[in-house]
Amino acid sequence: MLNNVIPFVLIVWGQTLIASGLASILNAATPIFTIVVAGILLPDERPTPLKLIGVALGFVGVAVMIGVPTLGSDSNLLAQLAIVGAAISYAFAGVYGRRFKSLGVNPVITAAGQVTASTLILLPISLFVDGTIDVSEVHMSTWIAILGLAVASTAIAYVLYFKILELAGATNVLLVTLLVPVSAVLLGWLFLNESLELIHVLGIALIALGLSAIDGRLWHRLKYTLS
Repeated sequence: MLNNVIPFVLIVWGQTLIASGLASILNAATPIFTIVVAGILLPDERPTPLKLIGVALGFVGVAVMIGVPTLGSDSNLLAQLAIVGAAISYAFAGVYGRRFKSLGVNPVITAAGQVTASTLILLPISLFVDGTIDVSEVHMSTWIAILGLAVASTAIAYVLYFKILELAGATNVLLVTLLVPVSAVLLGWLFLNESLELIHVLGIALIALGLSAIDGRLWHRLKYTLS
């Protein structure tokens, strides 16, 4: 519910009413909510000043890269709140998922259980909302795309998600939301002949700087060297 059903429904509905750029910026607030939730509920993930600075830098980097004007391009408050609600749901999902470490559950089992349960919940809802489809009319390229999304972008991705969650914690695993816009810009530049402008490079640099601050090792090493 927390990591699939609620956020997927809210994001899909929200993005029918607001621009994808604004949705990406709002979704990039996930680490901010995660730091708050994890700081309250997980004793070993208390926020540090360096981690807070890092998240702020990363969020600013996303806003810069996608475009600050995007923030004011839509006025649909409910749709914006839906994306924010999805980000908060992801934050609680990351914190809740930490319990599987103490239970000793294999990340493959966790990922399979999550996706299967989500399917069982969403299938009747989708059939009620959209009705049935004639599968014979679906083009083969569509099936290949669905297979790629199901295997690479969902099954394998969630196994990695729960493994990283076990090793690195809720805050670190949800930093991926800062990298989604970076991936989109770079892939668009490499494969779709989209432009890679200076503002994109600046945004990526800020995100990288923020991630390094959250990780902390490079900054502590630099502080030790200077002292």
